[in-house]
Amino acid sequence: MTDTLLAPHVTGLPFTVGPLREGLAFGAKVEGLTLKDLDRQDVRQALFDLWIDKGVIHFRADDTAAMQVALSACFGALERHMFEESWVAGCPELVNIKFYPEDGTLYEVDGQPRGGWLPWHSDLIYRDRINRGGILRPIQLPKKGGGMTGFVDQIAAYDALPSKLKQRIEGLHVVYVMDLNAEHARFGVGEQRRLVRFAKSATSINAREYQYPRVLHPLVFRQKETGRPVLNVSPWFAMGIYELGGLEGEALLREVVGYCIDSNNAYFHDWQAGDMVLWDNWRTLHSATGVEPDDTRVMYRTTISGDYALGRRLDAASELAAVDV
Repeated sequence: MTDTLLAPHVTGLPFTVGPLREGLAFGAKVEGLTLKDLDRQDVRQALFDLWIDKGVIHFRADDTAAMQVALSACFGALERHMFEESWVAGCPELVNIKFYPEDGTLYEVDGQPRGGWLPWHSDLIYRDRINRGGILRPIQLPKKGGGMTGFVDQIAAYDALPSKLKQRIEGLHVVYVMDLNAEHARFGVGEQRRLVRFAKSATSINAREYQYPRVLHPLVFRQKETGRPVLNVSPWFAMGIYELGGLEGEALLREVVGYCIDSNNAYFHDWQAGDMVLWDNWRTLHSATGVEPDDTRVMYRTTISGDYALGRRLDAASELAAVDV
C-alpha cells in the first residue's frame, strides 16, 4: 500500500489509516468512515486496496447493521451462510455468533470452562468454495471481559518457512472434513480441550456432518492481486496431506502448522462498542478466546462471497494424482 493512502489529507479520502498494532506486519485501523462515504467509488477502491495489502482492517465507525452490510459489500457480493441455523432473524445476510449461559458451545480448555471458544481456523475451509472474508461486529460484549478474536497472517507465515520446507510443500494438498467438535482436531493442538456441550444450532448442524464430502485445498497458493504466496492451511478441520498420508505426512503438516499459529505473528482484538473488524479469509486464520460460562457474548458477522477456484471435492478431484488402494 502506498504512503498516499495512509495520508487521506493528500488524496482527499474521508478517513484516516493507522497500524493495527505497532510492529505487526499485517493489519490496519480505519477511522472517520461514514455510511455516506461508501457511495464514493474512490473510497470503495481505496478500502479494497488496503484490504488486499493488509488482510485485516479494524474499523471505528457507525456500528449499525446497515453500515456493516454496506461496508462488507465494498469487498464483494454477500452470500447467505451455508448453515441456516446461524442466520440472524430478519437479516439473513448476517450470522449470529453467540454464547449464552443457557445456550452456547462450551469447552474446557486446559481445565478451564470457556464459552464460545474457537481454535485457529479458516471459515468454510471444509467446502471446496471458501468465502472471501467477513466483517464481525459486537452486539453484546461480555461483562467479565475476554471474548477476544485472534488473527494470524498466512503470508507472513509462508515468508517465515525455511527454504527446504517451502520446496517440500509446493504442489501438496490438505484434506479437510466438516466436524464442528474442536476436540477432534488433529493439528495445532497446544492445549487440552474437551467439548462440554454444543450450542443448539451447532447440535443441529453437526448432526449432518457425514453428509458433507471431504475436500482438498492446496497448501500454498498465490494471492491473485499481488502474486504473494500464502500458506493455506487451517489447523481445525484438517485431516492430513492428500499426497502423503501416514506418520510422515502428519509430521510434515504439524511442522507447517507450527509456523501458521506462531504467537509472534498473532494479533488479538479486544472488542469495544463501535468496533467492526474485516478479515481476508483466504489469507488469515482466526480464533476466539472464549468467555466465562456464566457470561454472554453476541456477535454478528457477514459472509463475503468468493471462490479462489483451487478447492476440490475429494470425489471430484480427477485432476489430482490418483492413489492406489
